[in-house]
Amino acid sequence: MRNSWLKGMLLVGLALGVVPVTGQDKLHVIALKKPKETHAFLQFSKGDLPVIAGHRGTVEDGFPENSIEGMAHTLKFTPAIFEIDPRLTKDSVIVLMHDATLDRTTTGTGKIGDYTYAELRKLFLKDAKGNVTPYKIPTLEEVFEWARGKTIVNLDQKGVPYAMIADLIRKNKAEAFVMITAHSVEHAQFYLQRNPQQTFSAFMRTREQFDAYEKSGIPFNQLMAYIGPEVKESNRELYHLINGKGAMAMISSASTYDKLPDKEARKERYRAIINDGASVLETDFPIEAAGAIQSMYPEKAPKRRFIKKR
Repeated sequence: MRNSWLKGMLLVGLALGVVPVTGQDKLHVIALKKPKETHAFLQFSKGDLPVIAGHRGTVEDGFPENSIEGMAHTLKFTPAIFEIDPRLTKDSVIVLMHDATLDRTTTGTGKIGDYTYAELRKLFLKDAKGNVTPYKIPTLEEVFEWARGKTIVNLDQKGVPYAMIADLIRKNKAEAFVMITAHSVEHAQFYLQRNPQQTFSAFMRTREQFDAYEKSGIPFNQLMAYIGPEVKESNRELYHLINGKGAMAMISSASTYDKLPDKEARKERYRAIINDGASVLETDFPIEAAGAIQSMYPEKAPKRRFIKKR
């Protein structure tokens, strides 16, 4: 029965010009070498391929959030970009961790800022159910090394000084695959002053926030816009304004529809997000979400030229 289903999915995938969302030996990568290619990938085009964004990497299949191993696992199933969370250790090493404390996601306790990186390396990451995994807390520099030529990593602001992030991006020549979550126009302007080609995930949940970005002169071809966590009528105006500037709009289901206990209910909401007009779907479950919306992928799409299997 399962073999028949897989065969049917393969035929559908071939007809659509996509590979079904099943595990592959090779990775589905977003191959970007220069910032201008990243800007082209993020450009809005009506009827283009939706972009899957893994929130904190992924929590699927027993992999811990904010782990290189989890992100690599996701790319076996689908191309995706990843939102991740940099934090600072006691000895000023930038590592990945969403919480300010270690208790929920590691075998340690207490504040990250009270530990040196060498001390953190003795800990292990936990999965979403609290099970201990064999995986370690990665540094942001290790993530840069892994992500190059495979994906885009979107750095949220978790207290690391902006200048440290900007310097690390420059040091690693990571401008082509690193995006900054900008919580305000001023936040984005700080990075643009240091790198005029910097790419952003910009908070643009209201008309006022859109107007502020438009007035600032920050290039819309260097950003995607986060408009909120749910499908609602007021999204219509934002889609019109943001897409009209050539930028994609993102809805994040991490705090809303990902919480639904039923997989079919989540699938319905993932599809509703794309039908609503979002070009980017951010989720804790990027593999599941990709499978849910795969039948909605257009046969021809400009973004396909950036997606390779390696």
